[in-house]
Amino acid sequence: MIEIEMVKIPGVTFKIGKYPVTQEQYEAVMGINPSYFINRPQNPVESVSYNDAIAFYQKLRKKTGKNYRLPTNSEWEYACRAGTETLFSFGNDSEHLKDYAWYEDNSGLITHPVGQKLPNAWGLYDMHGNVWEWCQKVPRGGGFDTDSYRCRVAQLSYFYSEESCRRNIGFRVVCD
Repeated sequence: MIEIEMVKIPGVTFKIGKYPVTQEQYEAVMGINPSYFINRPQNPVESVSYNDAIAFYQKLRKKTGKNYRLPTNSEWEYACRAGTETLFSFGNDSEHLKDYAWYEDNSGLITHPVGQKLPNAWGLYDMHGNVWEWCQKVPRGGGFDTDSYRCRVAQLSYFYSEESCRRNIGFRVVCD
């Protein structure tokens, strides 16, 4: 149901979703689709709060017996960077963001199916743009309605509380 990609951190091994959780995956686990951009099964689920993401992981754990959770900020950033130390996973030039992300300049202000843009060096898609991704209480990565500056690897968004359910926030699977 959920494809995961192994990423190694020195001294720690965890798996992180190759893509953000899709509407189809969320509905398979939760029985509902809260998305604003509904009936697009391969698009990332959005309009989910931090607490909704936690509820998803709790149900997924019960179904699979695996330890799913949200990534920590450092895990997410490490996975996004994919071994780089640049502003974006692909370098410092925001001109190339259009090849890796759906953001305000190319999205038409809607979400898009996951995996349509180029992945980072570790094969992870949509780490920049499409939807912000919940980490340990803070969304990361930018969204379809975000400017290029806010799609940078190190960008955090403190505009959202745990109850925020905006149409530009989703999440990604991490498994220990």
